[in-house]
Amino acid sequence: MSRLLAAAAAEFRIALRNRWVAIAITMMVLFAAVLSAAGTAPTGDLGVDRLTITVASLTSLGVYLVPLIALLMSFDAIAGEQERGTLALVLTYPVQRWQLVAAKFLAHLAILALAVVCGYGVATIAAFAVDPRSLAGLAALFRLTWTSLLLGAAFLGLGYTVSALSRRSGTAAALVIALWLVMIVLFDLALLAGVVADNGGVFTTRIFPLALLANPADAFRLFNLAASEATSAAAGIGGAANAIPPLQALLSLTLWAIAAFLAAIAAFRRVQS
Repeated sequence: MSRLLAAAAAEFRIALRNRWVAIAITMMVLFAAVLSAAGTAPTGDLGVDRLTITVASLTSLGVYLVPLIALLMSFDAIAGEQERGTLALVLTYPVQRWQLVAAKFLAHLAILALAVVCGYGVATIAAFAVDPRSLAGLAALFRLTWTSLLLGAAFLGLGYTVSALSRRSGTAAALVIALWLVMIVLFDLALLAGVVADNGGVFTTRIFPLALLANPADAFRLFNLAASEATSAAAGIGGAANAIPPLQALLSLTLWAIAAFLAAIAAFRRVQS
């Protein structure tokens, strides 16, 4: 455990030196601040506090931004060291390969946690500044925070897997961007096209809910919106959030995080030093 924590601390210092900590925090704070400033939801008409409405908006922000930050931090984690020739030196240390992956994972997850807390914290301060009733939305904010870390953990594992399977960091970068586009953007567009074409048939009633649960980003959004009082204020997936049990979405998200981490370890074991 001491070796694992020491390796994680070293990875955190490397990320700090490479400006990843500053970049991640700046991205989250900037987008959360813009979202809070632009938010004009009629909280009085909806009968809920401003923070609950903000959490519904932050859910959509988290779906896009948290996976992107996780992939940007992880794509170079293994391929970059292999390309620079430092991986052979690292593997001579008395640390097992799974511990190296776990150390990178802990360091990057800590960075992501800092970014999420700072970004969501800015939005929370803005919500309390305009609506004293926002205290009622703290439970939803807490739920969004830890599920954002679960979502980030899933994409960190996927990023490590891609990095381990790629020999060059440039290839890994292209692959993780393609992965983000497919899982975050194109996947939902394909489902929407299928629902429109199906017109209430078997795809809409049976395949569509399962397809949503098969994607960690959609499972994250389903869980948070299903437990929120502001589901009606969220566009697109709000209806599905009421139809799928929240525990199923949470289970899918958790399994994705575990499976992606194990896949990264398996892929790293095949890397030649």
